[in-house]
Amino acid sequence: MKKKLIAILMATAMVATIFAGCSKSNSDNASSSEDTEYSVAMITDSGDITDQSFNQSTYEASKEFCEANGLKFQYFKPSEDTTSARDASVEEAIDGGFNVIVMPGYLFAGTIVDLAETYSDVKFIALDCSKGDLLEAALGDKYDYTPDNWDLEESGVYMDNVYCVTYQEELSGYLAGYAAVKLGYTKLGFMGGMSVPAVERYGYGFLQGADAAAAETGAAVDVQYAYGGTFGAGNQQVISACDTMYAGGTEVIFACGGSIFKDVCESAKNNGKKVIGVDSDQGPVIDAEYGEGMTVTSAMKGLAPTVKDTLDDCINNGNWAKYLGKIDCLGMVSGDDPSANYVQLGESTQFADGFTEDDYKALVASMFKGEVKVSNDITAMPKTDNITVKDLGTIITTD
Repeated sequence: MKKKLIAILMATAMVATIFAGCSKSNSDNASSSEDTEYSVAMITDSGDITDQSFNQSTYEASKEFCEANGLKFQYFKPSEDTTSARDASVEEAIDGGFNVIVMPGYLFAGTIVDLAETYSDVKFIALDCSKGDLLEAALGDKYDYTPDNWDLEESGVYMDNVYCVTYQEELSGYLAGYAAVKLGYTKLGFMGGMSVPAVERYGYGFLQGADAAAAETGAAVDVQYAYGGTFGAGNQQVISACDTMYAGGTEVIFACGGSIFKDVCESAKNNGKKVIGVDSDQGPVIDAEYGEGMTVTSAMKGLAPTVKDTLDDCINNGNWAKYLGKIDCLGMVSGDDPSANYVQLGESTQFADGFTEDDYKALVASMFKGEVKVSNDITAMPKTDNITVKDLGTIITTD
């Protein structure tokens, strides 16, 4: 994924159509200073930089960019999983002289609401943080979960020094579900982390892809669908739920949500079964730690290139004004080169006769052209005509 993020912002009407349904808030007050000396801090969310997923990808990309450009860099880990702790880590970074703060995850919506205006000379880059997340943090019980009904500024969200990114996870989820069925797997599982929008889009896209592939192959496909209720690892309830899925015939589980993939992989290892990774290309790590050949594919979103491209264009090219005040939803930018897209399958995908690299490229081209349509609606589980889905609900609940 070598293309600069600026390509997204100057996309054609076709690309804009593909991005339909993604929200954007604009600000005319964004400014940049070519004379500013920048230093970058990355704050972890509820995980850490060894989660082999969301936090680690963001950390490694931030660190790599700063090392390549001779910039000061440090990461900070909040003392606990609360907004106040995340606020404290951000303030610690700012007190330490850092003026670009990279934050992965919707959990930072509250921090943006709390701190962005106070530290108006600091730049905040938030990944996977949507308009809805910001409104919920700002409005609390007043929010009706309909983002279009609200204006961010009027709701008390200061965005002049903030750039937020979300992704079309439903597209890479679709690719993973389609690939799995085309590769001959007919007993699928989905184990999400928590039922938050990004995970739901992955899962609902996965179901749509599996349904489309089943329609083409005529295979009888069953899906066991669940949320773990956590993004963490080491939960016996999650492992047991996966054991039950695998023992019941499930061949591959899409492990979708932070470190929960470790529990899914532990179960897959014990049961001699397969997994699908998420966010980054987890194949090499999973196969090395849990068993060679375990990972069928990974449904990816471009966390690392988003960080690098944004920092490069803003810091090196001085283009902060093109980003600050905006919420961009990133998806496909190329119908010819799948690796250029911000949503894709991992390079370690186990292509075979049922689903070759050429098949993958053809599918991506069709999706980019709009010939294959994937819904991003998460108000209800998508209707499927060719697969049987059993909704298992959430494994770990607080009730």
